[in-house]
Amino acid sequence: MDVDQSISSSKVTVLSGHEGEVYDCAWSPVTDLFATGSTDGTARIWNMREGSKNQKELVLPHWFQSFGPKKKTYKIIPSLSWNATTGCSDGCVRIWSPEGTLTETWGEYDGEIFSLKWNKQESYIVTAGDDGTMIWDVPTGLSHKTFRFHPGVVYDVDWQTNTSFASCSSDSSIHVCDIGEKRPIKFFKGHTEEVNAIQWDPQGQLLVSCSDDKTIKIWSMNQDTCVHDLQAHSNVVRNVRWSPTGPGTTNPNMNSIVASASFDFTACLWDVERGTCISTLTKHTDAVYSVAFSPDGKYLASGGNDKYVYIWNVHSGELIHSYKGTGGMYVVCWNSRGNKVGAGSFDGNAFVLDLQ
Repeated sequence: MDVDQSISSSKVTVLSGHEGEVYDCAWSPVTDLFATGSTDGTARIWNMREGSKNQKELVLPHWFQSFGPKKKTYKIIPSLSWNATTGCSDGCVRIWSPEGTLTETWGEYDGEIFSLKWNKQESYIVTAGDDGTMIWDVPTGLSHKTFRFHPGVVYDVDWQTNTSFASCSSDSSIHVCDIGEKRPIKFFKGHTEEVNAIQWDPQGQLLVSCSDDKTIKIWSMNQDTCVHDLQAHSNVVRNVRWSPTGPGTTNPNMNSIVASASFDFTACLWDVERGTCISTLTKHTDAVYSVAFSPDGKYLASGGNDKYVYIWNVHSGELIHSYKGTGGMYVVCWNSRGNKVGAGSFDGNAFVLDLQ
């Protein structure tokens, strides 16, 4: 039985300023800074410190614009030291200080950048987009290597180790590459349509992927075929995320779970060991674009085109909190303390929900 409590307006901060869709957002892992990226050609850093009455933002201008419903044109990724990093439609990677100063511009990528990730050591950045995947050496700012083995557009990348990463593409395939190798070290083929998102589990042993073919698949480096072919959705699966639980996490005694977001108006929770759906979350009334686990793995946030952000109890599948914004919700994310959820909307607003 759901125990849904609508989040009151006094617990919500609406961040207005963007003039285009907010396609990505991220929290600093060590401060209360919240970053948003938009199709209006800007990224913004907001100070969400407790007690702050004026959420004045730092505007990081890029001065160009691109469009496309599947393109995450502005990708904001916080490093451990909170360097905000943007990968954009001009193919440039930009690194910004917390004060809003542009500290680095790297511009050798030939095409739009849709995804950008730092490795754990902060020694390399990998970017993905129209021109394959490119590795950037952080100390020098120089491109280290380019992998152009996908015949299609590369939508997402994720580091497995400090030197190896996976990439997924519109060509329906997944590649695993290592910086020290000239060719991919693993090919995963099984999806029949575009692969939208991928993520390694906390130990870097298993990879989850989701696709326009309505399936989620779990892959292992130890075999060529998928470990699990997860089928419960009836439309495009847009987003997948691993729980911060199980071996190799701070919650080792909890089961490892995958969450998925689909255009069939549902999110699902999956038991990875058994390969079964343990909960189908059915409150949304339009496409679900994003899911995110709380740092302790006990709660899941989901954001949908119905303008709602929902907070769910992972163990029971019950709806705990809800908030209706002003536009369809494209992305949701938790802060490191697990007491705030940020969201980005198609109407240009961003939102911070205080769950305390």
